[in-house]
Amino acid sequence: MFGVSYFDAASSAPLHPVARQALLAALDEGWADPARLYREGRRARLLLDAARETAAEAVGCRPDELSFTPSGTVALHRGVAGVLAGRRRVGRHLVVSAVEHSAVLHAAESLASDGGTVTEVGVDRLGRVTADDFAGALRADTALACLQSANHEVGTVQPAAEAAAACAAAGVPLLVDAAQSLAWGPVDAGWSVLAGSAHKWGGPAGVGLLAVRKGVRFAASGPVDERESGRSPGFENLPAIVAAAASLRAVRAEAGAEGARLRELVGRIRASVPELVGDVEVVGDPVRRLPHLVTFSCLYVDGEALLHALDREGFSVSSGSSCTSSTLTPSHVLRAMGVLSEGNVRVSLPLGTPSSEVDRFLAVLPGVVASVRAELGAPAASAGSGGASELVVDALGKRCPLPVIELAKVIGDVPVGGTVAVLSDDEAARLDIPAWCEMRSQEYVGESPLPGGGAEFVVRRVV
Repeated sequence: MFGVSYFDAASSAPLHPVARQALLAALDEGWADPARLYREGRRARLLLDAARETAAEAVGCRPDELSFTPSGTVALHRGVAGVLAGRRRVGRHLVVSAVEHSAVLHAAESLASDGGTVTEVGVDRLGRVTADDFAGALRADTALACLQSANHEVGTVQPAAEAAAACAAAGVPLLVDAAQSLAWGPVDAGWSVLAGSAHKWGGPAGVGLLAVRKGVRFAASGPVDERESGRSPGFENLPAIVAAAASLRAVRAEAGAEGARLRELVGRIRASVPELVGDVEVVGDPVRRLPHLVTFSCLYVDGEALLHALDREGFSVSSGSSCTSSTLTPSHVLRAMGVLSEGNVRVSLPLGTPSSEVDRFLAVLPGVVASVRAELGAPAASAGSGGASELVVDALGKRCPLPVIELAKVIGDVPVGGTVAVLSDDEAARLDIPAWCEMRSQEYVGESPLPGGGAEFVVRRVV
C-alpha cells in the first residue's frame, strides 16, 4: 500500500525538524514578555533578538530593519500601507505586476477604492514582467512599486534586480514579496521593502517578516505600540518566531544540494507529463524558475475532479483551475499569462521528496487524467473532413472544461476554413478557448457579448 505524498509545499511546507525542536525549546524558555526587565523577560528578549539577527542575516538586512508579523499577508499589507502613508506627499500611485500574490492585489484594490491609482504591469506567456515594461509604469507620483521575487503558482523567477535598478533611478522604493524564494536564497540587492512567510520555508504558520531599509519613508497605519518598531503591534509569538528563524537558517544550509536535486526531479516532471498524458500545456519559465515547483494544465479535464482523483491515489497537489474555486473564475496568474486554466495542477515538492515518489506520480497520472476525461466524454482525437461551414455549440450553463470539450467534439465536423461558435457564460471559457486554439493550431477569431449574458466565442478550423 502506498503512502501519502504531499506535493503542495508552495502553499505550506511541512514543519522542518529544526523548527519543531526550536519551538518546543522556546515554549519552555520564551513564554515571558520580552519587554519586561525581570529575568524571565530578559531571557525572552535574548531569544527574540537572536531570532531577529538570524532572520536578518538570511534576508540580507540589518536586524533593526526587520520586524516580525502575524503572517506574510499582514507583512505585505503593512508594507504597502506603510510606504504609501510615508510617501503620501509624492503621490498615491502604486505599480504592481499582474501576477502578484492576492495579498498585494487586495492592497492595491484598497488604495484604488480610496481614490489612489494603480498600474498593473502585464507579463508574457511565461509569467514574467520585462524590466522595460516595469520601468515604463513608474511615474512622478509613484509612491511604491511591488514585484514578487518568484511566482507562487508557476515558479517563474522575476527580474527583481533589474526592477530595483529602474525604481532606484526613478526614486521609487520597491517592495519584494519573497515568500516563495527565501528558502532558496536571499533576494538580489536593491529592494527597499521585503516580506516573507515562515510556513513557506518549513517554519510554523502565524509568523511573517517585514524588512524596511533605513531611509525608506514609512508610516505605520492604524494604532501602534512600542513592539516591532511600531510596524506590528501586539505581543510577539516568541516560540513561533524562534522556530521560524531557526528553520530558515536550516533550510538555507540545505538549499544548495537539495535545490539541485529537486530541480532535476521537477525537470523530469516537466519533460515527462506532455509525453505521458498528451493535450497538456506545461506553464511557467522552464529555466528561470524555482527548483521545486511545476505547473501544467490538461485539456478536457475538470480540475476539481482531477485533484480529488490524485488525492485518492495518495498525492496532495494544488490547482489554479477555475473548476476548483467556488467563484468559478480562473487563477489571476494563469489569466494574466494567457495560458490554459482547465485541469490545472501545481506540483511543489517539499524538501526531502524521494525520487521514487515522483516516479510513482508519473506512473499514476496518465490513468487518472484518462479516467476524468472519460467521465466527461472528452474526445479521443480530432477527426472528420467536415460538413456544414458554420456550427453553433450552446454551452450556456456548462462549466469548465465542458465548453472546450464541446468545441473539440465538433471542430472536425466543419471543413477547413469553417467556424464553430461556442456560446458560454463560463468565465474560464474566455481564457481556455483561445488557449485550446493555440494548442490545437486552430484560429481564435474572437468573442462578442450575448444579449442575455455570456459571450459567443468563434473558432475557425485551420487543420
